[in-house]
Amino acid sequence: MYDFVVVGAGPAGSRFARRAAEEGYDVLALEQGSVGKPLACSGHVSTDLWEYLPDGTRKELLQNEISGARFHAGGPDSEAHPFYTDGVISNVIDRVGLDEHLAHAAREAGADLREGHTVTGVEEAADHVLVSASTPDGSAEFRARMVAGCDGPVSRVRRALSIPEPDELLHGVLGFEETEDGSEFVDVHLTAPRFFAWRIPRGEAGVEYGLAAPPGERVRELFDDFTEEYGVDTVDFCSGAIPIGPPERVTSDRGFLIGDAAAQTKPFTGGGILYGMTAADHAAERIDPADPGTLSDYESAWREDLSREIRLGTWLRRAYSLPEPIQTAGLRAVSGEIGVHMDRPTTLLSRDHLRALLRS
Repeated sequence: MYDFVVVGAGPAGSRFARRAAEEGYDVLALEQGSVGKPLACSGHVSTDLWEYLPDGTRKELLQNEISGARFHAGGPDSEAHPFYTDGVISNVIDRVGLDEHLAHAAREAGADLREGHTVTGVEEAADHVLVSASTPDGSAEFRARMVAGCDGPVSRVRRALSIPEPDELLHGVLGFEETEDGSEFVDVHLTAPRFFAWRIPRGEAGVEYGLAAPPGERVRELFDDFTEEYGVDTVDFCSGAIPIGPPERVTSDRGFLIGDAAAQTKPFTGGGILYGMTAADHAAERIDPADPGTLSDYESAWREDLSREIRLGTWLRRAYSLPEPIQTAGLRAVSGEIGVHMDRPTTLLSRDHLRALLRS
């Protein structure tokens, strides 16, 4: 009998497995394939990331430092509206390497993290959960006091526990171009339906191009048109779902969701690495596997921390669907130096941001 079975060893799952193991719990983490593969999402993150990683990791993962973003209401030749700081606002990292380092940290803390284990079922009983999985040696069953669903936007754990679905699933695509680019600005194009397309310089690792939109919007065709406008041919194309809008609950009798499975993502960018690991810390600090009542403590804690950011992020996203002339006028009016944290839209109201606006 484990204390926790963690389904999925992405950033949220590995972070929770590490923190729970450090608390002295017996933790089994199951990853259906190899950790970090296939690539799940963009590697553009806030500098807060390093607080969640062991010392020395930054040198191995960092690819580029970013000081701002150029927003466009149209394509690459349209007017650019820069938003910037006088320092580093975000980092571009080796995204596969991030998962590998977080998984290693979980193992070092004492978690039993197994790759090649595909969870096929989850059943709750009065005093335990039973997790079924397909393994390299055949089928297996694992008993635990609780199960943590960290298995991404299309979560098997979520369905098995009858936890409600996210409000929305976007379709995101990525591709890479190998030309070295160490520039300090990302480019954001408000040209995709109800979302945006992006270009991220990755230093010696090349350039990332991406786009997200609601399913059914010919996303691959839109991506091909976008990269054609830039005049590039991309390689290592990947595609996946982006959950937006957490359900009204992310817990059951003996289970809980973290990260993309819980739609703990930024509605205005789709990013969820930091939100997922933040929620993982709340779960590890508050959930006692012997006391199902503590699941409500987790629900309260992560929502108190992130729900205001998510609500404001939802409002920001609505600007992506405004008519192009209004977008252009708005971008011209507010572009310039900023004092905003990329994971915390509430910092739009901060003193740092107001001071930056006055200097611009």
